[in-house]
Amino acid sequence: MNRLFDLWIESPVAHYVGRIQVAYILRGALFVAVFLLAWITLQPFPNLGDATIADTGRGLTYALFGFLAALSLVLVTRRHAEALRSFVSTPYILFGCWICINLVMSRDPSASAQRFVLTASVFVVAATVLLLPATERELNRWLGIAVLSFLAVCYLGVLMTPGLAVHQSTDVAEYHLAGDWRGVFDHKNTASAIMAMLVFVGVYLARSGATLVGPLITALAVVFLFFAQGKSATALCIFIFVLVELVSAARTFRARAVLCFVPLIVLNLMSVGTVISPTLAAISRSLPVDTSFTGRDEVWKFAIASIAQRPIFGYGYFAFWGSDFVRDADPGESILEWVVVASHSHNGYLDSALTLGIPGLLFLMAILIVAPLKDYHLAEAHGQGTPLGKMFLRIWLFGIYLASLESFFLDRADPVWFTFLVSVIGLHYVSRFRTA
Repeated sequence: MNRLFDLWIESPVAHYVGRIQVAYILRGALFVAVFLLAWITLQPFPNLGDATIADTGRGLTYALFGFLAALSLVLVTRRHAEALRSFVSTPYILFGCWICINLVMSRDPSASAQRFVLTASVFVVAATVLLLPATERELNRWLGIAVLSFLAVCYLGVLMTPGLAVHQSTDVAEYHLAGDWRGVFDHKNTASAIMAMLVFVGVYLARSGATLVGPLITALAVVFLFFAQGKSATALCIFIFVLVELVSAARTFRARAVLCFVPLIVLNLMSVGTVISPTLAAISRSLPVDTSFTGRDEVWKFAIASIAQRPIFGYGYFAFWGSDFVRDADPGESILEWVVVASHSHNGYLDSALTLGIPGLLFLMAILIVAPLKDYHLAEAHGQGTPLGKMFLRIWLFGIYLASLESFFLDRADPVWFTFLVSVIGLHYVSRFRTA
């Protein structure tokens, strides 16, 4: 018996099986690690009661995402070269060229270039992470592990260290959010957005056969979303479920575009549009909503006025908020208090125009807004309208609507941006390739 065992160990078959197992474990570990790094980050549970604590993990974040990008490329390039080459297309090439121009024309070229390095690494990671699983079964298994691990960390934080996982009255800023769950994040809005996206993941897993893990993830995400008091995320989550069913029922691309984009345009007109048009402002005041959008209208005014000063090239990639231009704003302006503390304009489309200019915004919208719906339409036409495609569609739709109230487009390793980007790339893949 021992002799047979020795012969098996020394045989080429055993070496092959061993390599397969090692490759499987490495791919699975990398898949889970990518999502946990993106969601939990290197500085989870920040202490919001101490304003002196600095971000000390930024350099390591750059290094880790760079390493993961290189490692994932090594693991998937040989088998999935065609999938990676599919990004060499006109929209991506034009946007890449514009980014290069924008980095040169930035008000702070070195800072913009440094920040874009992380964004590029995150894009590579997002483009390769979905190629790591060899089958949809592997994808579901690893995705379930990643999501449940993340939710476990969030819930353990709430139960064991509530001072760091729940907003407190002692928080330096926004102490009025006391009692709202935030998990590993620094704000309940980020936690709410991620939990809403995980609801979509849980529903997908349940419909794909994970009859225990799927409903469990959905339930845990819904409960967390409720205690985070994420009203906008909750309303959007419900709206997206209804919208996706309507989009699936529609058969033409034009009908799907109307369903997806008309409400989005109306939402932006009745929010950002109210600071431009008195007519829209009057209509908004007649609605049962906070017409200031919790003070966002003041920062929108400043952002729009700033875009008008540099409409073509913008201010450079992440080179506007926190810059001297903002800090030196006219003290007589009523918006100064908002401007001094604002880190973004609470609207992804405005921020994209601020940093990339209006041409850059149009290129970005071609990739993030128009192309994903075309991809889903093509996937449906090719018989790829699977639960996986619907999950990507839900997350993408949730993201483009959330961007009307929050800013996360191209925001380096931001958890919401990464999850949204994975859904955009997922739709890109399912429209071009059949899932294993």
